[in-house]
Amino acid sequence: MLFKLSFENMKKSFKDYAIYFLTLVLGVAIFYMFNSLDSQQAMLEVSQSQREIIRLMIELIGMVSIFVAIILGLLILYANNFLINRRKKEFGIYMTLGMGRRQISKIILLETIFVGIISLGVGLIVGIFASQFMSILVAKLFEADMSHFQFVFSKEACIKTCIYFAIMYLVVIFFNTFTISRYKLINLLNANKKNEKVKMKNPILCILLFVLACVMLGWAYWKVTAQVNTIRIEEDLLLPILMGILGTILIFWSLSALVLRVVQSIQKIYLKGTNLFVLRQIHNKINTTVLSMSVICLMLFLTISILSSFLSLRNTMQRELAEMTPVDLNLYKTANLPESYQRYGKEVFPTKEQIADSKVTIQETLQNNGFDLSLLKDVVEIPVYATNNLTWKDFFGDHFEEVKAQYSMLQYDTAEQIVKISDYNKIARLYGLEEYTLEENEYIVLCDFDNMKGLRNQVLANGNSLMIAGKEYKSKYNECKEGFILMSTSHVNTGIILVPDSCNLTDDMKEQMVLVANYNVTAEEEKQKMEEIFSSEDSELIQNLNESGIEIDGMTKISIVNASVGIATIVTFIAIYLGIIFLIASSAILALKQLTESSDNKQRYAILRKIGCDEKMINQALFRQIGIFFGLPLILAIIHSIFGIQFVMSMMTGLANKKDLLPSIIGTVCIMGGIYGAYFLATYLRSKSMIQEE
Repeated sequence: MLFKLSFENMKKSFKDYAIYFLTLVLGVAIFYMFNSLDSQQAMLEVSQSQREIIRLMIELIGMVSIFVAIILGLLILYANNFLINRRKKEFGIYMTLGMGRRQISKIILLETIFVGIISLGVGLIVGIFASQFMSILVAKLFEADMSHFQFVFSKEACIKTCIYFAIMYLVVIFFNTFTISRYKLINLLNANKKNEKVKMKNPILCILLFVLACVMLGWAYWKVTAQVNTIRIEEDLLLPILMGILGTILIFWSLSALVLRVVQSIQKIYLKGTNLFVLRQIHNKINTTVLSMSVICLMLFLTISILSSFLSLRNTMQRELAEMTPVDLNLYKTANLPESYQRYGKEVFPTKEQIADSKVTIQETLQNNGFDLSLLKDVVEIPVYATNNLTWKDFFGDHFEEVKAQYSMLQYDTAEQIVKISDYNKIARLYGLEEYTLEENEYIVLCDFDNMKGLRNQVLANGNSLMIAGKEYKSKYNECKEGFILMSTSHVNTGIILVPDSCNLTDDMKEQMVLVANYNVTAEEEKQKMEEIFSSEDSELIQNLNESGIEIDGMTKISIVNASVGIATIVTFIAIYLGIIFLIASSAILALKQLTESSDNKQRYAILRKIGCDEKMINQALFRQIGIFFGLPLILAIIHSIFGIQFVMSMMTGLANKKDLLPSIIGTVCIMGGIYGAYFLATYLRSKSMIQEE
């Protein structure tokens, strides 16, 4: 009997379960999709380094999934509480007819199991099919061969999803049993007649707290934007975060009463149509949901910031990768090693072999260790000079104190890198970059790292003279020029000073030797073999260098591309994963709260009908009420995000470019519009149906 009653109740209450069911299905599907990557990677034709990156991404997603499971579990508890509150009168009737609390708990248990099994099954089916598109996305991001594409089912992801959601439902069952045991019959029967207690707030206090909240938020915004260069993450970031959270709570605490008082003073607006009713409803609801509205706002803020910032990071890395990897190989080694030097606070004593090798070119080092130079083409090798007589502090000169106030964490005793103009032009020609010319008393600063470029441009704006190797040189340009020597994933050159060939740079000033070259092969398989020579510990070259203790650092185009694609993909997947979960949680909580409000307010809408309001006016009032309820946390979250994104972009300087923000923001708007808009529409339609029920 209980089984049949539970099943019939579930069918009868399907409309009430719709948003709950939708949330569960989306949660299960997304959880399965992101945890099935381990099975999807098996069919991808990728290199070993890419496999390692994918493996790392899977491990990170596994750890993030624990956090996601906690969020979904809390969301399920919240949604389930809504359903129980909605049916209090029904449970009261059961108890009146002689049914005990234990039997009611069994009914809820069976209904929970039914809904859980159905949502888990539907969610897994959606997730299994959606994960096939995930495979295509992963393959595209890693430029993998999809010729062996096949339908993939991840047994491990399925089991993991079932276990996690089973645990969540056990918690829900325990919660339901505990909740039912606390209910009294009189409270259940009168549930529909009980209203939330609303205390009218002092308008002067609301104004003062609203102003205080604005000041707190303004200070937090200023700290993470204008003062971002002085922030120490571990020590200085906590206070702006706390100010932002407290300011958000105070905004919602004071806003409803403040808006109501302001609109009440404008009689033409307040008394027009159903505005009086809508404003009173919003005032009462926000009054009783300050904390939850604040949490929703902060979750939406995290969603917008995470998606926009990290999608921008991926776009920047993809765009800059081609221009930052113009050749196949970069190698560099320290020149002129002394008999001892300091490294990481310890004194190092190089061997005689290491000291001798530092006096010769990289090409000689390669030949001496068994490498055939004919395997390379377009070889260019240049020296890079440095002297302690020309540091960053010397470059900034009279502007040093001003610059240090902006960027106190920079190492100003770093020696400037100096390169002769003809040497740089050889590399620029090979890279396809602009070549430069200099008069005998001129220099040029190459810099493409945004923050450092801005600082250097402040100095160069009015001309700047430097003493280099005993001679004074003036800047040819009043700003930094674009250019670099070593390949990278993005623009990270903090500064190279180009000087005329006649500059008296001596051999003892050589800091590094840099070699730039292409592989003398064309086929991809042959390039992979060349790659192994410079990266595999088993290669003869690496073994010979290790035995002699000679250090040659470097990077290859293939390794940079693989690492960049890997980082971009990991960031993208985790950002989308967390962003969508936060968005679903926020939307579902808002939807359930508004459905509770509509259910409780059926009598109020009935009164509107009795005093002459037609259905169109009532529907407009409902739409405005839900729109404001969904819109308030979103608007404040967008304001937070404007400054939050700026902070994240500042932290990722050199990795993410603000030029790539617009496509990322458009993508974020599309994702949020789809999910948030769907929940808004579903809430409105179900609320509209509720207030029409007798």
